[in-house]
Amino acid sequence: MKKQFLYLVIFALFSQLGFAQTGELAGTVMDKEYNDILPFANVIIKETGTGTTTDFEGNYSLKLEEGVYTVVFSFIGYETIEISEVSISSGESVTVNASIGPLSNELEEVIVKATTAENTEASILNVQKKSINLLDGISAQTFSKIGASKAASAVKSVPGVSVQGGKYVYVRGLGDRYTKSILNGVDIPGLDPDRNTIQLDIFPTNVLDNIQVVKSFTADYPADFTGGVVNIVTKDFPNKETYSVSVGAEYNPNMHFNSNYLDYKGSKSDPLGFDSGKRARPIPRDITIPPPSDNNPATSYWTSQFEPEMAAQNETSFMNTNFGFTAGNLYDVGQGNKLGYLAVASYRNEFLYYKDIENGNWRKSEDKSVTELDPDKLQKGDLAKNSVLWNVMGGLTFKTDKSKYKLSALHIQNGISSAGYLRQELLFSDAVTIFKDNLEYKQSQITNILLNGKHANDDGSWNIEWKVAPTISKINDKDVRVTPFEYDVDEDVYFISPSSAGSPQRIWRDLEEVNLVGKLDFSKKHTFLGKGAKLLFGGNYTYKQRDFSIDSYQLRIQGGAGQEFEGDADRLLDPQNIWTVNTQKGTYAEGNFEPANTFDATQNIAAVYASEEFQITDKLKSIIGLRFEKFDLFYTGTNNQGDVVLDNEQLLDKADLFPSANFIYALNDASNLRFAYGRTTARPSFKEASITQIFDPISSTTFNGNIELQPTYVNNLDLRWEHFGERAQMFAVSAFYKNFKDPIELSYFLSASDQFIPLNTGKATVYGAEFEMRKNFGFIMDKLEDFSFNLNFSLIKSELEMTDAELERRTLSLRDGETLSDTRDMQGQSPYLVNFGLNYANDKGWQSSLYYNVQGKTLQVVGTGDVPDAYTMPFHSLDFILNKSFGEEQNSTINFSIKNILDSKREARYQSFEAEDQIFSSLSPGRGISVGYSYRF
Repeated sequence: MKKQFLYLVIFALFSQLGFAQTGELAGTVMDKEYNDILPFANVIIKETGTGTTTDFEGNYSLKLEEGVYTVVFSFIGYETIEISEVSISSGESVTVNASIGPLSNELEEVIVKATTAENTEASILNVQKKSINLLDGISAQTFSKIGASKAASAVKSVPGVSVQGGKYVYVRGLGDRYTKSILNGVDIPGLDPDRNTIQLDIFPTNVLDNIQVVKSFTADYPADFTGGVVNIVTKDFPNKETYSVSVGAEYNPNMHFNSNYLDYKGSKSDPLGFDSGKRARPIPRDITIPPPSDNNPATSYWTSQFEPEMAAQNETSFMNTNFGFTAGNLYDVGQGNKLGYLAVASYRNEFLYYKDIENGNWRKSEDKSVTELDPDKLQKGDLAKNSVLWNVMGGLTFKTDKSKYKLSALHIQNGISSAGYLRQELLFSDAVTIFKDNLEYKQSQITNILLNGKHANDDGSWNIEWKVAPTISKINDKDVRVTPFEYDVDEDVYFISPSSAGSPQRIWRDLEEVNLVGKLDFSKKHTFLGKGAKLLFGGNYTYKQRDFSIDSYQLRIQGGAGQEFEGDADRLLDPQNIWTVNTQKGTYAEGNFEPANTFDATQNIAAVYASEEFQITDKLKSIIGLRFEKFDLFYTGTNNQGDVVLDNEQLLDKADLFPSANFIYALNDASNLRFAYGRTTARPSFKEASITQIFDPISSTTFNGNIELQPTYVNNLDLRWEHFGERAQMFAVSAFYKNFKDPIELSYFLSASDQFIPLNTGKATVYGAEFEMRKNFGFIMDKLEDFSFNLNFSLIKSELEMTDAELERRTLSLRDGETLSDTRDMQGQSPYLVNFGLNYANDKGWQSSLYYNVQGKTLQVVGTGDVPDAYTMPFHSLDFILNKSFGEEQNSTINFSIKNILDSKREARYQSFEAEDQIFSSLSPGRGISVGYSYRF
C-alpha cells in the first residue's frame, strides 16, 4: 500500500512537471476581404504537423511544449501565411493573430512569411485600414502600455477624443449631448442619467477587452449620436486560469491631510457607498405637518424627527485609496466545448476639497454706454466631497464549435457625501450678505444583466447574434440640508430671512430608471458583382421608464428670526429651540411631498435596419444602409402652479429614416481615402422634456424642464485620407461637416439669471479639419525605437442661426458701438482640440507616458441679451505615467503618476463686448500624485 502511494506521488509530480513545460498559443484569424473573422481556418505548427481550426468566431488555441515555432495559417481558396519566431514558454499564453485574403485569379498559391512582431502590427493595421467605419480604438494591451488603470485614462490616447472632468468622453469637441456611450453594444444609463454618455472612470481596465470609438454612422448603430459612439467592451473569459490584485493611493497637497476639510456625521455604511437609513425621510408622505396656529403637539413631534445636524464641521481628510481583484478560468467541457468565467471587483475611496470655489451671476448695465458687467449674485466658499465607488462583475461563457452563450452581471455603487460653507452676496437690488451651510448625500447605483448569444452555420456564411439586457438605475439625494443666514455687517448679526436669503431646507429627491434592451442581428456572406459581399440586417427595441419625485420641507421660526443662534446652523434644530405648544416660539417644519416636481416618463425606441457591404471595384469598397427608428415619449406630471396636469401625455411621436453611406478607396497598400454620410439625431433627456423644476443648493440655480422640446436632426459628412506605416504608425487628415436642425441648448430665463431652461434654437452648422499622427522614433535611429508619440489636432468652426426672439433680445441689449451678427457659436462646441502623447516602452518592463490635452473656449450657457454668454475656458491637462513590471514573468507592476502637472483651474466666465471677464464658476482641482501596485498570479 505504501509503495502504491509512493508511485502515485511520483506520477503526480512528473505529471505536474510535464504540464509545467507547456504553454499556450492562441489568437484570431481575420478575413482581409470582408474585414471580418474567418471561421474554420487551418492553424498548423510547421515543426510538428499538429494543429487545429478556428471556431465560428475566428479564434483558436493550442497547447505546445516550450520552444520556438513557425505557425501556418491557411484556408481553401485563400493565401497561406507563415508566422515564424513564435516563442512558447511554460505556463504562458502567447497571442498570434493573422489576416489572410482570397487568392487572385492568376495565382494558385501564395505564401507570405513574417515574424511574430511584424504580424501583430500588420493585423492591427489591417483591421483599421479595412474598416468601413471611421473607427479608432484601444485594446487591453494598450491599457497596459500606457499604464491606465481606468477607462477614462485609457481613452485619452484615442485620436479626436477628450475626457471632461476625468469622466465623460467628448468626440471631436462635440459636447455630451452628441456623444453616445454603450456597454457591449447596448444602451445603459450612467450614474448621471441626464447625460448621453456613461462616465468612464467607473470602469477599471482589468475588466475591459477594448474600447471602440466610431466616428461615422452605419445602420447597425443607434441613430442618437453625432460626434461618435463609444462602445465599452468587457472581457469574455481568459485563455487560462488567472488572478490579479491591485492596490493604489493618491495624494493631492490641496486636498489631503487638510485640517480645513468639511464633513458631517453620516451613516456607518458610508464607506460602502450607501446610506444605512440615517438619512431616510423621517416623515411619511401622507403626513401633513400642522402649522403652529393649530396648537397641535404633532408640529413639535414631526419637527423633532429631522436629524438635527445642519452645519459643516472641520475635519482632517485622508488620501484617496483603491484596490481591485480579478479572477478567471477556462475549462474544457465535453468534445470541443469550453466554459469560462470571469469575476472582477474594485473599490475606490476619494476625498476632494475645493478651497475658494466661486459661482457668479452677472448682468449688463441698464445704461447702454456702460460696457462693464454688473454683479447680480456672487458666491465663494469651500466645498468638500467624499466619494466611494465600487463595482463587481461576474460572467459565465459557454462556447461550442458554432455557438457561444454569455451571461454577465454588473453592479456599480456610488455614494458621495458633500459639505460646504459658502458666502453669498446679492447685489442687483438691495445688497444682502448670506452665509450658507450645505450638506448633501447622493447615492447612485446601476445593476446591469446581459444575456448574449452568437451562432453560425456550418460554413460560417450565416451569423446570428442576439442580446437581452435589463438595467436598473437609482439615484437618491438623501436629506439635502441648506441653512442660509443673512448677515447684517453693521450690526454683526446673523438671522433667518426667508424673503431675501431663503428658508432653511431639507430635500429628498428620488430617481429610478428601468431600461430593457433587446437586440437581434443577422449577417450573410455572399457574392455581389462577382466579389465578396456581406448583408447585415436586424432590429432592436429599447424601453426606458423613469420615476422622479421630490419631498421638500422648510424650517421656519415662530416668534423671532434666529438671531440667538449666532449663525450656528446646528442650533436650529436643537431640542430646546424647537417650537412647542407651551413656548409658542422656535423652529418648526412645514412642507411635504411635491407632486408639482414629480414625474413618471417612458421612452420607447423600436428600430430595424439593413445594410449591404460590397466591393464596387477591386479598390473601392462601400456599405450602404438604412435604419428606421420609432421614438415615443410619454409623460405624467404637474407643473408648480398646478394648472398643467399631464397624464401619460405623448410629448413626442417620431418615426424617422436614417440613411448612411460609407466608402473606402484603397489608393495603395498603405493609404486609403474615405468618404462617409449619415443622418443622426439627438433627443431631449427625461429631465429636459418635462415640466419639473430642480434646485441646485450649491450654485443656487434652478433647472426648468421644457415639454415643447423637439429632437435635433443632423446630417454628417466626413472625408479622410490616411496612411499606415510599420510599428502601428499612422498619418491622417480629415475634414467633416455637420448640419443641425433644431439643436437643443441651455439658456437663461429672460427675467432671472439663476434660472435655466433647454430650448430648440433654429439651425446650426459645424465644420472642421482634423490631423492625426502616430509615429515611432525608430525612423531617426534604431536606439529610439522604444519611443513613440501620437498627436491629434482638430480645428472646428460652429455657426448657429439665432431665432428671431433671441436676435431681438440681443439687439435690445447691445452696447453703444457694438454690432451683432445673426449667427453665434453653438453651445458645447469647442473651436479646437489638441491631444498629444509621448510614450516609452521597452522589453524590460519599463513603460512611461506624458499626455497633454486642451479644448478651446466653449459656450456653456447661452445668454438672454441682458445676461451675457458664459464660456468654459481652456483647461490645460498634463499627466505623467510611469510603470515598471518585474518578476520572473513580469507579473508584478508598480505604477506612478502625476495628474494636472500644470495645476490648471477649471473655470467658466461671462464674456461681453469690451467688458472684463467675470467668473461664472471656478474651482482648483490641484495636482494628484498616485502610486499603485498590481500582481498577477
